[in-house]
Amino acid sequence: MLSWHFKAIHETLVIMNNKISYLLSSARCMHRCSSVLAPKSSATTRKHVLWICRYREPLENVNFRRLVLNIFPPFHGPSLRFLSQKTDVFSTDAKIEPEKSTEALISEETPQSSLELEKVDDSGSPKEKHVADRSELFYSSLQKCTCPSDALDLYESAVSIKHLTNCLTTVWRLFKSLSEEQQRYEKQLIFEHPAFVKLCQRLLRDARRMMRGDLVFSLHALVNLGVPQNTLLVQTLVRVCQEKLNQFDNRCVSVLATTLSGMDKDKNVSALQAGLQLLVEQRITSIGDIFILHNLMKCMGRDAPVFLKKKLEMAVLKEIDHLTFPNALRMFLALVAMNYCSIPILNACSKKIQERIHDIPFRQLIVILDACCSLQYRNVKLVSALADYVNSTACIWDKRQIMLFLSACETLGFQPTELMGIFAEKVTEDPEFLNLKNLMIVLRVYSRLNYVPRDQKHLFFETLHSCLNKLMPQISNTDLLKAAYSFCVLGYLPNHALDTLMQKDSRNELLLSDDLHKEQKEIMLRCVKVCMELDSPSFTKPAFVLTQNSSSLVSLNLRKAREALIELLGDENMFQQNVQLPYKYHIDFEIKMDSDRKKVLPIPATDDHTDSSVHRLALLFVSPSAFCLGSTHPQGKLAMKKRHLNKLGYHVIVVLNKKFQEMTNEDAVEFLKGKIYPENPFPPSEVTVQDNN
Repeated sequence: MLSWHFKAIHETLVIMNNKISYLLSSARCMHRCSSVLAPKSSATTRKHVLWICRYREPLENVNFRRLVLNIFPPFHGPSLRFLSQKTDVFSTDAKIEPEKSTEALISEETPQSSLELEKVDDSGSPKEKHVADRSELFYSSLQKCTCPSDALDLYESAVSIKHLTNCLTTVWRLFKSLSEEQQRYEKQLIFEHPAFVKLCQRLLRDARRMMRGDLVFSLHALVNLGVPQNTLLVQTLVRVCQEKLNQFDNRCVSVLATTLSGMDKDKNVSALQAGLQLLVEQRITSIGDIFILHNLMKCMGRDAPVFLKKKLEMAVLKEIDHLTFPNALRMFLALVAMNYCSIPILNACSKKIQERIHDIPFRQLIVILDACCSLQYRNVKLVSALADYVNSTACIWDKRQIMLFLSACETLGFQPTELMGIFAEKVTEDPEFLNLKNLMIVLRVYSRLNYVPRDQKHLFFETLHSCLNKLMPQISNTDLLKAAYSFCVLGYLPNHALDTLMQKDSRNELLLSDDLHKEQKEIMLRCVKVCMELDSPSFTKPAFVLTQNSSSLVSLNLRKAREALIELLGDENMFQQNVQLPYKYHIDFEIKMDSDRKKVLPIPATDDHTDSSVHRLALLFVSPSAFCLGSTHPQGKLAMKKRHLNKLGYHVIVVLNKKFQEMTNEDAVEFLKGKIYPENPFPPSEVTVQDNN
């Protein structure tokens, strides 16, 4: 009797359990239907319910117990950890909540389902007014968000994938407007926010059902928020983009290109980029938006074929009349990313930038100069306009900003004379900001651009030398060599630094056999030794300099000069070519004249002549890179060479070879005649550091 009683109780419990399971299955199906889709017709609802049943969620495999029980993981459940290529897809390190009872699950899901599922009238059409009101309320609340966490808090109010995408893009929009320090803190809050985990789950589950715009904007936001690229979520979105690539309009292509340009190369990204390149080749003629073209240029990158670069260039030139100021700034970066110097595009962008130069942020000034250097674009008007702007507003910039601007000018080879003078005054007035890094930048800039303030030359040198002496205990031998070299190029000898540098241990450390920069260090060290001898106050001009012809052959770029000299002087014996001097200096042509510089003397007759009345000329044919951009002011190395040749008794004539080659033969002869037989036969005997300034 007792056993029969227990058997009846057992059967009753089994029946109750089956009913509860059926109830939970029904609630689960309704919840998934309502949370994924906005209410439409009943036919559409049934269609998507069938689709949901066919589509297996990759996330459900994580929790096997819930999968066996056929219970959908609740939105208020624990954060999940997904794996792809042995890397965490997403992890919030949040505490895992204990599983809730069946009653609790039903009580949490039922209100949400009742809000999302609309009542159906007799005709079978849903009441859309309530859904429209909810959507309007959602977007209104989203616009009022002031931080990323506020947007994530609205996750529970989202009723469609469109809402989720807008929620995610709002998170990214608010995130990128923060400072770097705020971003580091806010990024942690985003990843630890429970709604972000749920949002990522929904995106992963519904990736193949997303509209094209939602797809690319979601991928763009996730990548820029810092979700790891090798995660299942990002890789899934990339794969879906591959599948739907032909469906993308130009706007989606632009967003996708922007996203890919910031991603690392992997198999999926490379495949998507290759597909995008083929799509761009087909559509390039139909794209008339410069902003979209800019994004495509950045995405195609330097590896794009030349014909595609030319097509993109022509597409931009076709719309160049519609170029705006922001797009002009962006186009510099796009051309750098593509490693393509388009002079017509750059000229148009430069003109637009000069028109609104006062609207450019300081950081963009540096970016423009760096871009000009990378593209080898030499626009003197543009660079001069930027320098004049910084010079006129120097009072609002701090010393570090001016130093960075001068450093960018130095890489371009441009000397902003007035600004360098202003900065030199700031350095002498307050040298405390010159730490080791800043001191090395200042020395490099002023030595390469060959600038020393005329009125404060000695004070400027002493200030820099004093800073170097203070930093001697912490400076490496390599930095010491660079600092000493910069001083020597300017014609100043830092005695304490040179004494330390010339010690045997320091030289041995500098010239290690396995050093990749050994050859460069040897050249700098040799130059320092030459300066220590020739620039020393005790050095006297020698009465005779031993010369040597290194070769009788003349290079192609000097043949025209040789022929002009023969026509002008009448004989090859009237000059010497390819002359090698002591201290490893080389001159292209040497001419010897009488003391009045009215008569050229034959070389053989003066070989052993030590008479001080013989005047020696050194002709140097140099490239434009030996001068500062847009001027005839010699850069540091050329100025040092001229100074040392003066010390050895030569009068130096520097000729810009590029312009000389463009002259006719008659003009070339007349040009050299004016240089060799000047109206003033007694020019200054020494070329100073500030020559041609």
